[in-house]
Amino acid sequence: MADAASRLTTLAEELLGGPLPVRLRAWDGSEAAPPGVGASGPVLIVRDRRALRRMIWKPGELGLARAWVAGELDVEGDLYELLDRLSGLLWERGGETRSLLDSVRDPGLRAAARALLRIAGPLPPPQPPAEEMRGRHGSRHSRRRDRQAISHHYDVGNDFYALVLGPSMVYSCAYWTENGTLEDAQRDKLDVIARKLHLQEGDRLLDVGCGWGSMAIHAAREYGARVVGVTLSREQAAFARKRIAEEGLADLIEIRVQDYRDVTDGPYDAISSIGMAEHVGAVQYREYADTLYGLLKPGGRLLNHQISRRPEPDEGAYEVDAFIDAYVFPDGELAPMGRTLTTLEDAGFEVRDVEAIREHYALTLRRWVANLEGDWERAVRLTSPGRARIWRLYMAASAVSFERNRIGVNQFLAVKTPVSGKSGTALRPRVWQE
Repeated sequence: MADAASRLTTLAEELLGGPLPVRLRAWDGSEAAPPGVGASGPVLIVRDRRALRRMIWKPGELGLARAWVAGELDVEGDLYELLDRLSGLLWERGGETRSLLDSVRDPGLRAAARALLRIAGPLPPPQPPAEEMRGRHGSRHSRRRDRQAISHHYDVGNDFYALVLGPSMVYSCAYWTENGTLEDAQRDKLDVIARKLHLQEGDRLLDVGCGWGSMAIHAAREYGARVVGVTLSREQAAFARKRIAEEGLADLIEIRVQDYRDVTDGPYDAISSIGMAEHVGAVQYREYADTLYGLLKPGGRLLNHQISRRPEPDEGAYEVDAFIDAYVFPDGELAPMGRTLTTLEDAGFEVRDVEAIREHYALTLRRWVANLEGDWERAVRLTSPGRARIWRLYMAASAVSFERNRIGVNQFLAVKTPVSGKSGTALRPRVWQE
């Protein structure tokens, strides 16, 4: 087929109702760029016509995601720049494109749709990639379904996560200073959480969603805290227990494969929840807040570290990102910062401090992507080509989203303030830059 790239570019612009903001290369080697798009920028590569069939069958983000995971779509050049250019099409319009299978009144659109169908080849589309989450059982955020979702994301191999995250094995936003390393920034994040919780020797700390044990180890080793960490991932738990034994901290730390809703051995002096609340879901969030409140002693502190999204004009129209839901965090949901704060207050907490650190997450994600790209062949061997491609795309796209303020991340410090009203919080807990 002669010059498939020019034909695809023209059709894409007709169907999208606007110019395609990147250069396109097709499976026949042809390239095309809309006016104003230079030759030096990133190139979107359509390696196989199968990608078109996926997008026709599932217009919007899910079709694109399936083609990316299958290796039928690729990028040459700066992935961040390409995602930034495409953001107006993929995110700022809510991830929606015009369905080619819907009835359209515009004759030009009907003609463009027919032309794209001819280029794409015979339907139906290929099967979704094996990495897509399927066969979910139980109601959303039931214990059984949450176990499935957590296993899908976290049980993909500890060696793979070690490659991406580095020696800290911390899978949440780091806390950066100028010219710091990823390891420095992750250590500083764990330490600022411990200080916000005012950990003292002998304090009981519950670490909800404890991951590979990094917060538990830091709290026990540096502050002498007695820690219970809970996770739904058996691979994480096994890895954490091994690390704890090697550190000689087994007498201070217990790691459980347990749902936080099943923890009954309070009260605790402090609770850390770092990057876990995104898995809870809007329907269950009040139960989450009530449960943690009930597990704390009077005067106990909660540090809730959580990704947020911008509020929607119509909150009822909010939908979970299709790519993230199918391939990354099944059933994960983001809430606006204000809703999280209100729910914590409704549960009885006094929220004493909120620190917004979204720029820190963009820096963190870029370091993780660099780790992945720097050892790509090993990453593929440790998982699969599709899984490695998922992680590269979701981390790079998330970095762009944090940079453009589409999503944020916040640390909420909340206290189970006793009847006396004594919160135990310093009069000036933070020192601001002048």
